[in-house]
Amino acid sequence: IATGLMVNEAMQSAKCLKEDNIDCAVYNMHTIKPLDYKMLDFIFIIGPSGVGKTTLSKGLFERYKGAFAEMSMVPEFGIPEGVDAGIFEENVCWECCVAQLKKFHELGIKNVISGDFDDLRTREIPVVFKEYNYITLKLVCSDYEQNYNQMKHRGDGLIDFELLEKMTKKIGARPLLVNEFAIDVAGKSPEEVLNEAILLIDSAKTKLDYEYEIPPKEQFYSWVWSNGLR
Repeated sequence: IATGLMVNEAMQSAKCLKEDNIDCAVYNMHTIKPLDYKMLDFIFIIGPSGVGKTTLSKGLFERYKGAFAEMSMVPEFGIPEGVDAGIFEENVCWECCVAQLKKFHELGIKNVISGDFDDLRTREIPVVFKEYNYITLKLVCSDYEQNYNQMKHRGDGLIDFELLEKMTKKIGARPLLVNEFAIDVAGKSPEEVLNEAILLIDSAKTKLDYEYEIPPKEQFYSWVWSNGLR
């Protein structure tokens, strides 16, 4: 077992042993620090705009050193004629993200962090990722003014504050799904939210085997206009 610069040394040693008819394998461990962290397959971060999803995701990536991929991180692509542009774009982003996450898992990477999904997609997580060891952290903000001010001074992204208020209420009111845990960020610094998330990840009891019925779509918010869930 080797990591970092020692992987090449181990490969050379294995080659020498092979010349002496001794078979061996070299395992590349992508991290040795820390060994006592909880190892999940996936960590999903969801919530309304401006609540701190990307900030938390980046903090968790620094902690667990797995992988980090948001749904919007896909190559540029065109939209065919005759299709609903919003639905097509969201579907391409979702399918690409799911394929990427599962490839990370296939390659042996643990604690893969992802999020920034259309909220309607969160109801599919327990279906698409069943039999994987995952946790979903739903960020909510019981202090709407805090969320409002965060978006107001961010300088990009959502500027429709009527929609912000609607999504904040709807996402916050929705019942928790399988392996989903809520974190209220109201009055907390990014560091405090990160520490609370780490505690949840390291201590929460997640389920691999469960019964799940997809909730009605009306419980969810959608960024896609034609889904009619705004």
